[in-house]
Amino acid sequence: MRASPRCPRPSGRGHSSSVGGTAWHVVAADVDPSWVAVQVAHDPLAAPLGARFLAALADRVGAEPGVVDAVLAAPPPPAGPGVDLVEATPAQHPRVRRALAHRTGVRVWTTPDGAGLLVLGRGVAGRWEAAVEVAPQARGRGLGTALAAAAPALQPAGEPLWAQVAPANTASLRAFLSAGWRPVCAEVLFGP
Repeated sequence: MRASPRCPRPSGRGHSSSVGGTAWHVVAADVDPSWVAVQVAHDPLAAPLGARFLAALADRVGAEPGVVDAVLAAPPPPAGPGVDLVEATPAQHPRVRRALAHRTGVRVWTTPDGAGLLVLGRGVAGRWEAAVEVAPQARGRGLGTALAAAAPALQPAGEPLWAQVAPANTASLRAFLSAGWRPVCAEVLFGP
C-alpha cells in the first residue's frame, strides 16, 4: 500500500481517492503517509477501501467519499462502433452533467432514437473514461453491451480507456463485462 501526498486532479479540480487491487492500494490524498499507515495497520489489504478508513479520510480531507466502484479496462478497439451513434453536444442529461463535473474534454454520442447514451472524457489523473446509459424502455435488449463495445472505437488511437461501475449496478456491470471489459481494481473518489 502506498500513500501519495497529492492526487492528480481532473481539469485542475482536486479530488482524493483510495484505489486498490489484488494485494495493493494507493491512497492519493493530501495526508501524511504515516497517518494512512496507522489507520490501515489492522488490515492493510482491505482497510483502505473499508467504511471506517474512508470515513476517517473524508474527515481528514474535508470531502465526501463516493461509492466503491469497480474499475474496468477496455478491450482492444473494434474496427468501428458497431452501433449507430450520432455525436451530440453535451446536454442536461444527468449522466452528462455528472461527466462534466468530473471530466474534461467530454464528448457525447446518442443512438438516433435517443435510447442510448455514450460519454467519453478525461477523468482521474487524465485517464480516458467511458460511461453509458440506456433509457428504461430500451433496457434488456443488449444496447448497454453494444454501447460498452462501441466506446473503444471512439477513443483516441493508442489511448487506454477505463470505466467505473458501481458493483450494485449489476446491469451495467454485466454489459461492460459482456463487451470484453476487464476488472482491474476498485476505487473510491472523494469530492465536494
